Amino acid sequence: MRENYLTLKSSASDEIIISKSRFIAHCARVETEEQAQAFIERIKKEHRSANHNCSAYLIGEHDQIQKASDDGEPSGTAGVPMLEVLKKQHLKDTVVVVTRYFGGIKLGAGGLVRAYGKATTVGIDASGVVERKLHHELKVIADYTLLGKLENELRNSTYILDHIDYAENVELTVLVPKEQDELFQSWMTDLSNGQTQIDYVKSIFLEFDRT
Repeated sequence: MRENYLTLKSSASDEIIISKSRFIAHCARVETEEQAQAFIERIKKEHRSANHNCSAYLIGEHDQIQKASDDGEPSGTAGVPMLEVLKKQHLKDTVVVVTRYFGGIKLGAGGLVRAYGKATTVGIDASGVVERKLHHELKVIADYTLLGKLENELRNSTYILDHIDYAENVELTVLVPKEQDELFQSWMTDLSNGQTQIDYVKSIFLEFDRT
């Protein structure tokens, strides 16, 4: 199971004009090739009067699925440059379609490569990028006499105190980066002099804006 990776924050579109041609980039996060293909087909229908709807996508933990389409542009001038932008930005599970409305001025192979690459970058910027980090949800069970100390220490730490349940004993649910699980448990044990019980609940991804 993957742990930390970059992907799009949201679906978005943006456009640039180069030598009177409109290049509109549409970007989305997808989890399967079927979702990517459905997105591409939807954009093609919305822009059926466009000269080209070029596309590229990367899917899978190790980018097992990679596709690029020039959709009528000279071979290698659109889909592949778009795919290369996704790779250079280390994005996962991402699809992009760049719609071109021809403005009457030919750009040449080099110009097309630059235009489709730039449009893809503009679309990604509009979507935003997040890092998805795998966390363990842990339940810290302790006597009420420890609540004040544990809650204070947790709120002043980098760990996320998600919520507190007031049962027979107090139960603090904490979200801990997967790679810090053992460190967290040792810290809790030291804080409580071994008077806490720590149970694993589940693994979840949290998203953080890339700075």
